[in-house]
Amino acid sequence: MSAVAVAAAQPELASRVAQIAWREAQLELDARGFAGLGLLLSRRECTALEALYAEPLFRSTVIMQRHGFGSGEYKYFADPLPPLVQGLRQEIYPHLVPIANDWEQRLKTGRQFPDTLGELREQCRALGQQQPTPLLLRYGPDDYNCLHQDLYGELVFPLQLCVLLSEPGADFEGGEFLMNEQRPRMQSRGEVVPLVQGGAVVFATRHRPVQGVRGTYRTNLKHGVSRIRSGKRFTLGIIFHDAT
Repeated sequence: MSAVAVAAAQPELASRVAQIAWREAQLELDARGFAGLGLLLSRRECTALEALYAEPLFRSTVIMQRHGFGSGEYKYFADPLPPLVQGLRQEIYPHLVPIANDWEQRLKTGRQFPDTLGELREQCRALGQQQPTPLLLRYGPDDYNCLHQDLYGELVFPLQLCVLLSEPGADFEGGEFLMNEQRPRMQSRGEVVPLVQGGAVVFATRHRPVQGVRGTYRTNLKHGVSRIRSGKRFTLGIIFHDAT
């Protein structure tokens, strides 16, 4: 069975996503700007997604060193997305919309996001954002990803997802997922987010609301990956808004 066919084998995906403790995830997101979702993909699915890196399924390849983004390489999927990637994007989005809209309301942005991914993509197209943004990232020894934000255009969905496809300690050493929060008039706060193969983390794309003594304010968040000490590390990134 080809890598693409294996990746298409996902009859239980919706049930798997529905069983995530979403209320606990919302509490973690509110408190820290990120939340672990536990084991989301099987080892077989992770291996199949890694194998897609060699397939002609992508619209763009980015060599990170050329742009000052770090060291390594990533590829953006073209439409149509592989079924497992599309399934994750479509099934997880509705669970994040209530959290996203609560954040927008607390920050008084005036924006509310639609219930379905299809409607969000229509809004993106109306603004000239027509390119899909899910991606595969590949790191080798001494590669890393600088702290950054994935914005891509005027319309930015405030949450995104990362799934680790490789096995820490077996496939690679180092390469920890990093979050950095820049707080107004305070020093930045950094955290290492532990992940296992198939494990997922959802995190703030740009900022999160924080309740202060004078009302709600926003803190700015960035994410990255520390240096790979040995081996290879593959990651799936699921961004919900599209790019220009």
